[in-house]
Amino acid sequence: MTTTSPHHPDLRDFYENPAVPVASGPSRTLRQARVLAKALGPPTEHPRTILDIGCGDATAAATAAPLLTGHRVIGVDWSQDALTRARTHLPHTVRGELTALPLRTAAADAVLFSEVIEHLVDPDTALAEIRRVLRPGGHLMLSTPNLAAWYNRALLLAGVQPVFSEVSLRAIHGRPGKEVVGHLRLYTPRALREFVTAAGFTVVGLTGAPFHGVPRPLRALDRLACVRPQLASILLLHARKT
Repeated sequence: MTTTSPHHPDLRDFYENPAVPVASGPSRTLRQARVLAKALGPPTEHPRTILDIGCGDATAAATAAPLLTGHRVIGVDWSQDALTRARTHLPHTVRGELTALPLRTAAADAVLFSEVIEHLVDPDTALAEIRRVLRPGGHLMLSTPNLAAWYNRALLLAGVQPVFSEVSLRAIHGRPGKEVVGHLRLYTPRALREFVTAAGFTVVGLTGAPFHGVPRPLRALDRLACVRPQLASILLLHARKT
């Protein structure tokens, strides 16, 4: 994961803990990679540069790699532990924070930003930095949990804390699940569109993806919900720098 503030030592310690999950589900990774591969087109003599910001252990990058053959993928993360693991999948990695990415302006053709924005103290600065390092017309592929997922609507009606939301970095309280992953912010589809647009991007499309943590008996229903992004577990947003 990639955090954005040097003033939160507890968060730094949290994300450097090897026990904190740093990988995304393969379904959403493949969906993102397909959209990006189509947007970039076939590789040319000069490979396109794709930044996987908040790359974690680069499991997602490894999953997407067959669909992005011929392009250069660079993993970026703040966690040294995550980058150590990422180097088994990616030949190019950079350690950096989203407050000031160690990359020149307009250096990238595309940015993968998967399951990162919900962990950030300052998402505004993060999107501003992403916009800076993208070339004009560059692609942003962002994924994040959906606060308005179909089961969260039912949980709220029952007075239960929504899935994906966390009130503590030490334990889960008031909702199903046991794993703490450090979610600080959650978005509905409408809020995500408005936020990304306000940051200087044009939203090209918003689709849904299933969540690997849904109990097995409900997975078919979760896949069906992807037909309507408003109800899907995971939001997959494709935007371009304007």
